[in-house]
Amino acid sequence: MTITTCIFDAYGTLFDVAAAAREAATEPGNAALAEKWPALAEHWRQKQLQYSWLRAVMGQHCDFWQVTQDGLDWAMEAVGLSDPALRARLLQLYWELSAYPEVPQMLSDLKAGGMNTAILSNGSPAMLDGAVQSAGLGDVLDDCLSVESVGIFKPASVVYDLVGQRFGCAPDQVLFVSSNGWDAAAASSYGFVTAWVNRANAPEDRLPGRPQHILSDLTGIPALARG
Repeated sequence: MTITTCIFDAYGTLFDVAAAAREAATEPGNAALAEKWPALAEHWRQKQLQYSWLRAVMGQHCDFWQVTQDGLDWAMEAVGLSDPALRARLLQLYWELSAYPEVPQMLSDLKAGGMNTAILSNGSPAMLDGAVQSAGLGDVLDDCLSVESVGIFKPASVVYDLVGQRFGCAPDQVLFVSSNGWDAAAASSYGFVTAWVNRANAPEDRLPGRPQHILSDLTGIPALARG
């Protein structure tokens, strides 16, 4: 069927999750972060994801902002940092993450082609609104769908159900785009047409479902959507 709706994961897909640590490392007073920010960013992201999966399995849901803070606390301890002011600054910067350079034009091209566009994310509504407004993407997104409406994190299938409920489309009318291999695999198994944005050139996850498309960035998404 024809693609009518393009759905994007937020963190790591549209928004650069390493930007908070990278930017903080350049600011006066944060010399201790200068050499540690890549490790901090990596630990932070991994724990953020792990805690979301574990909470889903345990039935102990909380919003993604709590998971984000818990992941940062673990990451800071892991790299030997304990500065409360730095913690506060990192969280502030995470709230205002920048989009990858190709994102605004890519979304504009999709809208010009008549596509529905939306985010489907583990992020809380307030977090997503902060990131979208900070990046200036409000005019090129039709909606931000958050797992908070169903109370469980991706890759639970009830999260992917939100797309059809919102846009009235069949799964095979959806191009789902994520930088997370596990998310792309789960969405493909669900029935979406999927594109995995593999910026790090990582191996493909061994999971049910495989992404139909693998890209190095988001530039080619409008062409995929048009077929």
